[in-house]
Amino acid sequence: MEQHAIIIIIVILALTFDFINGFHDTANAIATSISTKALPPKMAIALAAIMNLVGALTFTGVAKTVGGKVADPMHIQHGTYVVAAALVAAIAWNLFTWYYGIPSSSSHALIGSLAGSVIAAAGFGAVNFAGFVTIIEALIFSPLLAFTVGYVVMTLIRYIFGSFSPHKLNSRFRLLQILTAAIQSFSHGTNDAQKTMGIITFALVAGGFQSTLDVPYWVKLSAALAMAFGTSIGGWKIIKTVGTKIIKFEPASGFASDISSAIVIFGATLIKMPVSTTHVISSAIMGVGSAKRFSAVKWDTAITMVTAWVITLPVTMVLAAISFTLVRLIFL
Repeated sequence: MEQHAIIIIIVILALTFDFINGFHDTANAIATSISTKALPPKMAIALAAIMNLVGALTFTGVAKTVGGKVADPMHIQHGTYVVAAALVAAIAWNLFTWYYGIPSSSSHALIGSLAGSVIAAAGFGAVNFAGFVTIIEALIFSPLLAFTVGYVVMTLIRYIFGSFSPHKLNSRFRLLQILTAAIQSFSHGTNDAQKTMGIITFALVAGGFQSTLDVPYWVKLSAALAMAFGTSIGGWKIIKTVGTKIIKFEPASGFASDISSAIVIFGATLIKMPVSTTHVISSAIMGVGSAKRFSAVKWDTAITMVTAWVITLPVTMVLAAISFTLVRLIFL
């Protein structure tokens, strides 16, 4: 297939992934504010869409990490087909987990799919394992950090505001949740949309359309718009899981969850590392619940989510390897 045609297909697939990522991960930013009635659902989704767009247009460091640390796009034979196969696998997994309301990681899906497709195309030696391991470390340790930050923030809130009237406390924290929902959505955009920018840039370099990992403006804008549009649709199944099936939220715990996860996600963006916003936010919620009391966390739901987290990387690697094998049989 002509390189121009495959690039067009890749851009369509990548923006489809970004769109799905938007409605798949809408829950990350707004489930708590909806659960505590700080914001009505439609307003919360509109706020998330706008702030996701702003965040996505603000940074590009994570895109360069995704585009260059898993493998070198300049030295991968059939690199554009590798990207296409990876995107098909990542999209398939995101749709599967969305259908069953499982807050799995779009980041794990994309990174795992890219690695699996590279291995199928060029062998294990083609993977930049130092860069790949660095990304995996960030994906693993960020939820642990989010759990800790959530626990500490909620503990401080309980210590400082423990003697306040519950009615006054709830009304004030509901107002604060509007702010933290906006911050949360902005931080989500700064990290998640860049993964799609990175994968498109990888394909452009692999296809010989550019020689650096600098993200073209049209890639940046289209990825930001696709994620914002996806966010505007709303992933109601996952909103229900995150907003009601991990802990019972009050405005203070919703605020603590939002601010804790936003700190971790934005911190990762500043050091140019992709993290799973799903994992980070869910872990912050678990940390906040544990600070109230360990039994406040619905651990059966948490175990289901953690299981999905653990299997996403290997499953998507296998799916992408199968996807590339089929692409090779049909087109190469």
